[in-house]
Amino acid sequence: MAVSFRHAQLPNGLTIIGEIDAAAHTAAAGFFVRTGARDESPEVMGVSHFLEHMMFKGSERLGPEAVNEAFDSIGAEHNAFTSAEMTAFHAHTLPDTLPQAVDTLAEILRPALRPADFTEEKGVILEEIAMYEDNPYWRLYERGLERYYGGHPLGHRVLGTRETIAALTRDAMHAYFESRYSADNTVVAAAGRVDFDALVAQISSRCGDWKPTAPSRLSPPFAPTRLDFTDQHESAKRAYLMFAAPAPGMEDPRRYAASVLMHILGGGDGSRFHWALIETGLAEEAESGHDPRDGLGAFLITASCLPEARDEVEALIRREIDRLGPDLAEDELVRAKRKIATGVVLAGERPAGRMMRIGALWTSQRLHRSLETEMEAIERLTLKDLRACLAEFPPLPMLIARLEPQVTLGS
Repeated sequence: MAVSFRHAQLPNGLTIIGEIDAAAHTAAAGFFVRTGARDESPEVMGVSHFLEHMMFKGSERLGPEAVNEAFDSIGAEHNAFTSAEMTAFHAHTLPDTLPQAVDTLAEILRPALRPADFTEEKGVILEEIAMYEDNPYWRLYERGLERYYGGHPLGHRVLGTRETIAALTRDAMHAYFESRYSADNTVVAAAGRVDFDALVAQISSRCGDWKPTAPSRLSPPFAPTRLDFTDQHESAKRAYLMFAAPAPGMEDPRRYAASVLMHILGGGDGSRFHWALIETGLAEEAESGHDPRDGLGAFLITASCLPEARDEVEALIRREIDRLGPDLAEDELVRAKRKIATGVVLAGERPAGRMMRIGALWTSQRLHRSLETEMEAIERLTLKDLRACLAEFPPLPMLIARLEPQVTLGS
């Protein structure tokens, strides 16, 4: 039996979607909340990620040990993530235990936010921030996007900063939760061997009393300015580079062409960066990617190399960007399309992958596209489509960010 799409909405606005496959051996479900770092005020930056941690501290009925036991007792794979755009809590399990997994997910989505747990977890978050601060690439990535987006909310850091997390109060977290983790800002996505009608009935029973709040998302105009900066870091042993340029957003049909272009340029083995930089030994890493967001997108290019090779690596990256349009070839397009299609299919082979894809898509765009539709859109791409995307979104870097080893003066 083919995969079928189902959709329902509760009176309070909570949406339930599913890609149902009666032949699947497992089932997956997740709660997706349309809130992330971009929806936070600068004063509470990092609160969405902090709340992700607090969910697993339990509800008024379940403590943290009971939450873990509830998932472990049914052998469920469970996890959560926070991004600039959304927060999600999900589980993958056998079909007959999916109702228990969904029940636990619904339970933790109404956390107790105990003051003692809040204080304890604040220390964990601060340690996590410190750990990432010691990672040179992550430091460059955060500061690069922060400067690239300027005052736009997409420049917010998902983890927040030491200052914002240290100053965050339990009451401020609770107020943020009440305003954004609401019924009409939540999507439940399921995939695999799922009894969809039973799932809707269960969600209605467990979440039917969740309140709608009609939350909004700020999308101010964005016009990047050209930036060029170099930082130093005591943990860096290599030079790190990051370029950024405007690209199609999540809702833009040109996102498929943008993704293929970045695969041709720096999508791993066989890409232009691979032959120009990796195979020659000039760089240890050199990649390019398309980062589509709600309303905006960015081309991101990163590389790492020995400090003395930085200028040559940067020059070669610029050369390959300049050559991308004039030298596009049909065989490159075919290879890139096949690589992307393989990745899409592999991600969709397991119910967990399908659940994540449809949940994220509905949360960001309020629509469903089948796996087959996505693959057809990729397969239809032509060199003309790629050149048209390049004409509108040339990946000429508006941001050039560098991070180098810290220079110490000799005695």
